[in-house]
Amino acid sequence: MRILLPTGAATVDIVRKAAAGFNADVMVTGKIASFLTPHALRELITKGAYDAVVVSGMCTVSFEQVERETGVPVYRGPRHAADLAGILPLVGKVPLSRTVPAEDFLAAGKAKDAVKRVMAAEITAEPEFVIRGVKIGGTSRIKVLAEIMDAHRVEIIQDRVEQYFSCGADIVDLGFGFDATPADVKRVFSELEEINGPLSVDTQDPDLIRTALFRADLVLSLQETNIPLVGKDVARAGAAAVVVPGGNTLAKNITRARRAGVSCIIADPLLQPVGSGLVTSLRQFKDSGCPLFFGAGNVIELLDADSIGTNALLAGMAMETGAAVIFSSEHSDKTRGSIREMRRATEMMVLARDRPYPKDLGVDLLVLKEKRRRREPPLEYKTVIPAGRMPNEITYDPKGNFRIGIEGDQIVAVINGKAMKGSRWQDVLYTLIDGGHVSLLDHAGYLGRELYKAELAIRYGRSFEQDGEF
Repeated sequence: MRILLPTGAATVDIVRKAAAGFNADVMVTGKIASFLTPHALRELITKGAYDAVVVSGMCTVSFEQVERETGVPVYRGPRHAADLAGILPLVGKVPLSRTVPAEDFLAAGKAKDAVKRVMAAEITAEPEFVIRGVKIGGTSRIKVLAEIMDAHRVEIIQDRVEQYFSCGADIVDLGFGFDATPADVKRVFSELEEINGPLSVDTQDPDLIRTALFRADLVLSLQETNIPLVGKDVARAGAAAVVVPGGNTLAKNITRARRAGVSCIIADPLLQPVGSGLVTSLRQFKDSGCPLFFGAGNVIELLDADSIGTNALLAGMAMETGAAVIFSSEHSDKTRGSIREMRRATEMMVLARDRPYPKDLGVDLLVLKEKRRRREPPLEYKTVIPAGRMPNEITYDPKGNFRIGIEGDQIVAVINGKAMKGSRWQDVLYTLIDGGHVSLLDHAGYLGRELYKAELAIRYGRSFEQDGEF
């Protein structure tokens, strides 16, 4: 296969090094590879007999017409020339995109393959038991149990439960505080009749447990004080139960629950927060004859660190201890997104089963940091003009000023009672300019900055403040 590699003078050495050993022609088309035009590419193709063309992934123009006229497929390569060496061996062997940069296209395909492997592994997994269609323990994936604290105080409980399931929760746990009554429990579970996924009731109050058993699939938590009062009720309802230590050891309470007739038991050795015995408590996670419950949520809530990496690490600990269910919560702003993160982390642990490390799996929890930094060619210039300070006095655009904010996953720009909405900053900016709402260049630059900040705030689940720091 003969490949044409159009590139720019700034990156030609990197491209030639990557092309060594391949039947490839490296052609310099100008200073910057991404400035390649359809006309220039057509001229290059007609000078030789090529089976494929790989252009810079930074190109934004369409080469569809060139393909039709020459019959030669034009693929998007990587954005960065430094990544070309990993792409060239794949040309002609795996599909590449005409519109999406190669690394993004291949990563998306690898991610899809990873998800398929996780699903296939779950289908063939042998569980210890099943809760409303969800496999628990055995060789099945660690299940994510997401807690809703004080469920009786949530205004529209069905929306919250559906949201958690859509984020990746396998079981949604409904917690009831000391002020909850049996009537509250009855009302909450009655409002969830249309929910198909497993639900658990989180209380040690026998009256509240008993009230929830008409719908609850799992009870958190049983121990020596409530097993004599409600253990048989749990058994008759066919519900599973998380058993915890109390005045008695965990082993003794498991024995009590079994004698009461509870057959599906999950053992919770009680994971302690950092600084209060985390490492020591991990020693209690050993074979108890039951699937294990790993209370990661409390560790994350009581640690002022970003939840993403913490969730990944705790999921790894859960895997090594053989846990079957991992507890997650989103009680504070700093843990918002934890359910989705924990679900991804448990999928990573499935993919890591036949590897020494959970690395290069096809899916990851890298959000702000990258796996490796690329070294691009240095910028070339002859003179330097120091940036001057922007004047303190602002020249207002005669077209008017904007208020920018976010609503859900939408960026909103408001002027003169009109709101322009979109999910991408560049779409909103284009709409503002195309609609004649901007007349000054510095105003357009300002709007681009603020709209992009708004998109970042949505992407990373942060607050947005117009004119404030991100």
